[in-house]
Amino acid sequence: MTRFGYTLMTEQAGPKDLVRYAVSAEQAGFDFEVSSDHYFPWLASQGHSPYAWSVLGAVAQATDRVELMTYVTCPTIRYHPAVVAQKAATMQLLADGRFTLGLGSGENLNEHVVGQRWPTVARRHEMLREAIQIIRELWTGELVDWKGEYFEVDSARIWDLPELPVPIAAAVSGERSVQTFAPLADHAVAVQPNKDLVDSWHEARRATGLPGDVRVIGQIPICWDPDRDTAIERAHDQFRWFAGGWAVNSDLPTTAGFEGATQFVRPADVAESIPCGPDLGAIVDAVSKYWEAGFTDIALIQVGGDAQDIFFKEAAEPLLEQLRAASK
Repeated sequence: MTRFGYTLMTEQAGPKDLVRYAVSAEQAGFDFEVSSDHYFPWLASQGHSPYAWSVLGAVAQATDRVELMTYVTCPTIRYHPAVVAQKAATMQLLADGRFTLGLGSGENLNEHVVGQRWPTVARRHEMLREAIQIIRELWTGELVDWKGEYFEVDSARIWDLPELPVPIAAAVSGERSVQTFAPLADHAVAVQPNKDLVDSWHEARRATGLPGDVRVIGQIPICWDPDRDTAIERAHDQFRWFAGGWAVNSDLPTTAGFEGATQFVRPADVAESIPCGPDLGAIVDAVSKYWEAGFTDIALIQVGGDAQDIFFKEAAEPLLEQLRAASK
């Protein structure tokens, strides 16, 4: 059964509003909630970027049922993996077992702020692999010393560990990342409805003797609004960066860079890639590509920080009803 989630988009709302939206999403019936973990918004017009882990801690206390997840945290540059291991364990305690740690190789936009150079994608994958190994070691509760190729850990121990281990979901985009992370992570994160990628993930896990049929978690932006033109205008203003694709988006270092890279993206271009307006059927059609590709979990991004309340009031529940009916 496909599960549907709501995205706490830290780039488009402040921390208190995000907690309020999390409560509304649970009340509307979403199965899970994911949070971006960024230092910058993609575009200045989005206007926000609070610290995701503080928001998630508050959300854990304000909600009772929905599962929570980072989508995704980079544990290699801005954060040291030993710190990520500690805060993920704390989140699992606060969330009473509802938390999944989503990890990825990061974007220059967020990681450059600590003044380190931006590695190649191959190097970033190697760093992420070592980071996951360190996090797993620390979750044993033992004293850990580590001197690896990229990280050192000196006599570290996590003192508050949850009884239910924290699942790790790793972001994958191609065969190399699948082969690297399938043996290390519990679940997969992917941003394109690529059936070959999903099948490759399951096959790689089975080849190592691990369970093959695990969660594959995707995400898709939508821009619901009673007026289609308003939705297109909002999506173009705040989400035209999405058209660049991750090969470009992961390397641009600043919001000004995204402004420049997307200056010729037209509203019509955005409307072709993001379902905009009141037509719930069009949203269902766009989302269906993910469950048809084998995704088990699909998180929706409702574009626009000022458009969340009307989305919950008028569209969220009927949309979920249609999505669940269509995905059976």
